[in-house]
This record gives sequence, structure tokens and C-alpha cells, in this order.
Amino acid sequence: MSLTDLLVMLAYLAGMPVAALALAGRQSSPQTYLEGHADLPWWALSLSLVATETSTLTVISVPGIAYGSGMVFIGLALGYLLGRGIVAWWFVPLYQQGRMLSAYDWLGQRFGTSMQRLASATFLLTRLLAEAVRLFAGMLPLATMLAAMHWHVPQPILLGAIMLLTLFYTVCGGLRAVVWSDSMQFGLYLFGASACAALLWHGAPSGTWHALQQAGRLHLFAHNASVLNSPFTPLAALGGGALLCVASHGTDQLMVQRILAARSLRDARLALMGSVLGVGALFALLSLSGILLWARNGGQTLAQAGFASPDALFPAYIVHDLPPGLRGLMLAGILAATMGSLSATLSAMTAASVGDFAPLCARATRALGCSALGFARLVSVGWGCALVAGAGLFAHASQSAIMLGLSIAACGYGPMLGTFVAGMAIPRATARTLAPAFALSVPLLVWAMLAWHPNGQPLAFAWLIVLGIVALFGLAGLFHIMHFSHNALHNRNRRPHP
Repeated sequence: MSLTDLLVMLAYLAGMPVAALALAGRQSSPQTYLEGHADLPWWALSLSLVATETSTLTVISVPGIAYGSGMVFIGLALGYLLGRGIVAWWFVPLYQQGRMLSAYDWLGQRFGTSMQRLASATFLLTRLLAEAVRLFAGMLPLATMLAAMHWHVPQPILLGAIMLLTLFYTVCGGLRAVVWSDSMQFGLYLFGASACAALLWHGAPSGTWHALQQAGRLHLFAHNASVLNSPFTPLAALGGGALLCVASHGTDQLMVQRILAARSLRDARLALMGSVLGVGALFALLSLSGILLWARNGGQTLAQAGFASPDALFPAYIVHDLPPGLRGLMLAGILAATMGSLSATLSAMTAASVGDFAPLCARATRALGCSALGFARLVSVGWGCALVAGAGLFAHASQSAIMLGLSIAACGYGPMLGTFVAGMAIPRATARTLAPAFALSVPLLVWAMLAWHPNGQPLAFAWLIVLGIVALFGLAGLFHIMHFSHNALHNRNRRPHP
């Protein structure tokens, strides 16, 4: 690493939190800390949605996947577009009906607090695990660069340093600081991805584009893959991508928190639909970098090129091939993606904890003798410590980090989406049947993710969502029949004998 790289990184690490806190202003209550005054502009919320959704996993994993499979993430983005349209017109109006602190407030209004807390607890657990994958993945390029400089820094120290910096501006500035920092961070790594793609394109020999086309690297879908294992077949990308987007942006507090912070229904819809442009642009640039690296390596497979996993490809390119200055900027962009997803997760998990478990939090606040705002900040710090501890669980994962993170999140997405749909579409649906069905379907999905490997490969995350919806409605129907039979038997036994 050159002095220029180091100065670029330090300038970013010093300047970004200061700028975010200056734009955020002072936080005076838990509501302003977690809701952002509900006056943030739609375009900033849109950029924040993209930064939260893409994160380090995208920057690291997408080029490696494109290296072997082509521009398949563009096809997935088309599915995201369909899903966002459904969320914008069906789900967003639910969150604009009244003042809500979390996505699960609506479930509480519809089914009662038990269903609200069950859904919120599921979000907290699955988000903790999925974000731990993101946090570990974010350490890969930094560890590679430090090792190349013969700086052997223990991973716990790296994790702790990044978490401390992220907690600093998240705890001090609240949701407003998170949104503004996300906007700056996304701009940084979008610029870095553009620079990498431009450099690779400039260095490619004539005829590269034709060679990529002949090799099928420009295809938007994986046509020869198993529909059960690959998320990039036409059905899985369009249908599964849309379903993933509906589940994440319609029911996941991580995304819904930004919708709740919009000034109006119109702004919330603009933020949501505008974010798909940023996602598509980033997918395109990173995928282009991946296929150009494939062409530069003469069509070798990842193993032939010396890479043990897809996630090792792009960090190695950053370390060994980028010029000084740009290398530091790209690493700063990777750090930006890590901190952006972390700060968003900390804010969302804190809002769910404080909003959905209000009585428990009130008792804890009184026991600690602190203010409500002080307790909310303590909750953020607590979740930060839990994320650092959880990141160590995935140090030896062999699956692509982005696929593993999506699979973990999908275990909660299917039952969660099914519950929201039942609440909107089935007037007679009650927590009596949905709550136990939800509680059983989530561990069933975890088992399917870990144990069910059709064709010897993990089940694609889109099918985990479908399986979760089917399991929820199937179990809910079974519990309804059991409850109806029990009531019928009870009423028959109460009738007086002639």
C-alpha cells in the first residue's frame, strides 16, 4: 500500500463521519434518533436504500459470480423492479396510515402485540446472522491488503475498529446521520466500481466484446442451471427476485425504516422506485468488471486462475492491479459499504427493539436510571457488540458470502411475507392460527437451508421464500382445522343430553 492509498483512506475515514453528523443535526429524543424527523428528501432515502441493500457483499461477490456466470445480476435487478412496484403500491400505504416506529407496528395493530413481537424477534435474529456475514465479508479485502504490506492485524481488532467508527456516527447522529452517510458511501463505491470497469475496458484487446458474447458472458440469465439451485435462471431471477424484493422492502425493518422516514406517500414511492436505478447501475458496473477479468485471464475458471472462492477475485484485483490512489479509494469504498450496511442495521435493530418491546425497554430504562434516548443508544451499542461476536461464526464458510447472507435472510422473509399478505387479504385471519404457524415455519426453513441440497447444491434463496410462504399458510390452515374441530367437540359435549 502506498502513502497515497493510506492518505486517501484516512481522509475518507476522518471526513465522512464529520460530514454525516453535520448534516444530521442534534438528536433530542428517541423518536428523532430513530425516525429522522420524517423530513429527509426522497433522493437521499433512495440512495440510502441502495447502500443498505447492496453493501460489501455486492462489491465483493458480484464480480466473482459474473466471472463464472456472466451478467446474471442484471436479470436479478429486473426482478427487483417488479417487486418494488408491488411494494410501492400495496405495502407503502400501510406504513403511511399512522406514526410507526417499526414495520411490525402494523402487525400489532392487525393481530395484536404477540404477533408483532414474534415477527420482530425473528427479524432481529435473522438480521443479526445475515449482517454478521456481511461484516466478515467486509474484512476480506482489508485483510488481503494488510497482509500484502506484512501488517498482520488480528481480525477481531479490525472488526472492532470498524464497528467503533460506525457506532460513533450512528449513536451520535441517529437515522439522519445513517441516511446521509449512506448517500455519500454509495456515491464513493459507485465511483470506484466505474473506475475499475473503465480501466479494465481500456486495457482489453480489440475483439473482447465479441469474445464475451460468443462465450455467453453477456447473458442476463443462467439458462443451463438447475432452477432449484441457481437464483439466476429466468424464473428464479424474475419471479424470485421480485419475491425477494417484496419480502425485503415490504416487510423487513431494515428497508421499511427508510420508508417510514419519508415526508409523504409520494416521497416514499419515489425513494423506493428510484433506488432500483442505483441497484441496476451498480450491478452492471461490477458485473462488467467480472466478465472483463474473465477475458483478461483467457477464459480460465476461478480455480485455474488460483482463486479458492468467487469472493477472492475482486479483492485480489484491487490489491495487485489498481494504481496508487485509486486502490486506496476503492478500499475506502469497500469500507464505506461495510459501514453503510452496519449503520443501517444498527439503527433498524434498535428501532425494532425499542418500538416492539416498549414495556420491557421502559423497565430497563428505569432500572438503569438513564433517559429514553440514552437507553436507545445503549441498545445500538449492544447490537454492535453482538454483530462483532457473530461475524466470527462465518470465518470458514465456503459458500459465496452474498448467497449465504441472502439465504439466512430468506428463512424469515417467507413466513413474514405470508403473515403480511394474510393480514391484508384475509379479513378473518387471526393470531391464534398465524402465530404458531409462523413460529414453526421459521425453524423449518432453517432446516431446509442447512439440510436440503437438491442436486448436491444449496436450495436457491428464492425457493426458500416460496417454501416459507407455503409452510406458513399450510400450518395456519392445519391449526385452523384443529381449532375448529376442538370448538365443535367442546360445543357438542356442552349440549344437554335428551
